[in-house]
Amino acid sequence: MKTFFSESHRLHFPQAELSGGQFVTPYERPSRIEYILNRLKDRQFKNIITPDAIDFESIRRLHDPNYLEFLDTAWGEWKAAGFAGEVIATSYPVRRMSQRVPNNIDGKVGYYCLSSETAITAGSWKAAQSSCASAQSAQRDVAAKGGAAFALCRPPGHHATSDMFGGYCFINNASVVAEMFRMDGAAKVAVLDIDFHHGNGTQDIFYHRDDVFYASLHGHPEDAFPYFSGYADECGIGLGEGMNANFPMRPGIGYDVWGKALQDAIKRIQDFGAEALVISLGVDAFKDDPISFFKLESEDFLRAGQEIAKLKLPTVFIMEGGYAVEAVGINTVNVLEGYLS
Repeated sequence: MKTFFSESHRLHFPQAELSGGQFVTPYERPSRIEYILNRLKDRQFKNIITPDAIDFESIRRLHDPNYLEFLDTAWGEWKAAGFAGEVIATSYPVRRMSQRVPNNIDGKVGYYCLSSETAITAGSWKAAQSSCASAQSAQRDVAAKGGAAFALCRPPGHHATSDMFGGYCFINNASVVAEMFRMDGAAKVAVLDIDFHHGNGTQDIFYHRDDVFYASLHGHPEDAFPYFSGYADECGIGLGEGMNANFPMRPGIGYDVWGKALQDAIKRIQDFGAEALVISLGVDAFKDDPISFFKLESEDFLRAGQEIAKLKLPTVFIMEGGYAVEAVGINTVNVLEGYLS
């Protein structure tokens, strides 16, 4: 299995994250990738490839052009306004407020942001592009040759909606890959999201469509970020009705419950008749993850990979979350090894 990865991910490294009422070292930081890379090499995943340049065609099909322009210009506008720190949203167009885009960058950030833990730095947009480029290159490889590939993406993507960033995400990499499979002729594509946090962005992008099925295993939104998305009764709208399957679960569950949800999601994908598969590969369902509350063991990720392999579809694994840094490499590679076993 090839791994596609760009060193440009290091360009995105906010110095702080707002968490629990204080600024802390970001949970989503470059060292996560080092642990994964080291584990890949230790386990003989040596085919690690720098991606081709980003192609915006598939991205523009899913993301609002004004949002993409914002990501391109936000840092420059922020510095031109005289702000000394990183770009962090402080106000939002919440219920009963105007939904018009302000001219002032301080307001504009809030319009395009869904959660204030995610800062934009001088290198964030370049890093986000390199992350998506890795996902695109992995898709091209699988579309051409079949089998599976791993996109070691950072920053992650599944919280990015068509027109908002947040949850550490800027471009929705998994959605872009699904769209590329469709552009290449796959009539039906499935996205299976095993990250602990609900992929609100992926749901948002495909919620009205019947050609992409989305299934997500995650912490119940009454208890877990992103809080306002991921309920079991969110099933799609219009043509997309029945094309969205959420499996929210309560604190403290282990593989007995989580694994049953995974089997149910896989059955839904089989019934859908998917011709290609995208995995939003988060490993923050791990028992020691600092911002999650499931209790999976490292060996459970091997079992998850084995279950996914039963679908026997062209598959692209897209790296999402996982913040127990010293275990993130073991858990990530366990999924890949389980899939290949």
